[in-house]
Amino acid sequence: MLICLQECDLMQDLIINLAPTGMMPTRQQTALVPLTPQEIIADVSKCAAHGVAMAHLHAREADGSASSDPALFADIIRGIRAKVPDMVIITTTSGRLEGSIEKRAATLYLEGDAKPDMASLTLGSMNFATSASVNSPQTITRLAQIMLEHGIKPELEVFDTGMVNVAKILIDKGLLQAPYYFNILLGNPGTSQANLLHLGSIVADLPPQSVWSVGGIGRFQTRANGLGVVLADGVRVGLEDNIWLDDGRTQLASNLDLVQRVSIQAQALGRNIATRAAVREKLGLAPVGLPL
Repeated sequence: MLICLQECDLMQDLIINLAPTGMMPTRQQTALVPLTPQEIIADVSKCAAHGVAMAHLHAREADGSASSDPALFADIIRGIRAKVPDMVIITTTSGRLEGSIEKRAATLYLEGDAKPDMASLTLGSMNFATSASVNSPQTITRLAQIMLEHGIKPELEVFDTGMVNVAKILIDKGLLQAPYYFNILLGNPGTSQANLLHLGSIVADLPPQSVWSVGGIGRFQTRANGLGVVLADGVRVGLEDNIWLDDGRTQLASNLDLVQRVSIQAQALGRNIATRAAVREKLGLAPVGLPL
C-alpha cells in the first residue's frame, strides 16, 4: 500500500460509480431496488444530482429476472441520457447467470443514442456465496475484442491479483487501450477481502495509466468504500452489491442513501466529487454531443 500512497494524488476528485440494480436483489428482499426501466432511470437521475458520474447497468424482465435483452437496455440508456446527458453509461456482460457470449455481448452492438460508453469485463471466474460467475479465457478475450471493435471501453472488474494479470495479457495482445479503468471488488467469500493487505497487493500490480475504484460485496461495501474514499480514484456503490444501510442489517438502503454516505465521507476528508465531464476526459471517453 506504500506504493499506492506514494503514487496516488489523494486530493484528486473522487469518481462515484453507481451499480443500482444488479442481477440478484429481488423485490421480496427490498422494495427499494429499482427493477423496471422507469425505476432505474429515476434512481440514476436522483443519484446524479449527488455526484454520480458513472452508472453500471443491468436490466430486468417484467417478472424481475435478469435480462440480456438489448431493447430493454436501450430504453434505460436513452431514458438516462434524456435526463442526464453526460452520464457515463456502462452495461453488464456478466457471466453469473448467462453463459452465451452472444447474449452477454448483446448491448455491445447498440448504436446511436443507445450505445454504451463502457461495458463490464470480469477478468476471471469465481464463486460467490450462492452461485458462480464463469468467465473462460476464450470468453474474456472475445468480449474484449467486441468492445474494441465497437469503441466501447471495458470496465475491468477485478476480484483478486490473478485478474490483474489477465488484464496485462489483454494489454499485451492489444485488446485494451489506456487509460484503463478498474473496479476492485472486495469481500466476496472466494476472492480478496476488504482489508489493506489484499487491496494493496492488487493496486501495487495494476499497470501504468490505471484509474481504479473500490467496491465491496454485502456488509463489506461500507468498509471498501471507505478505503476507496481515502486511497482510490473512485468508489463503486449501490444496491447491486449491498441492500443494507447498516452492518446489523436492520435498515434497508436506497441507492441515494448509499451515494450520500460516500459523499459525506469525501466531504469529511476534503475531497471533491468528480464531475461527469472530468471523468469522461480522464477515461478518454467522447464528450457529450460527439459520436461515441
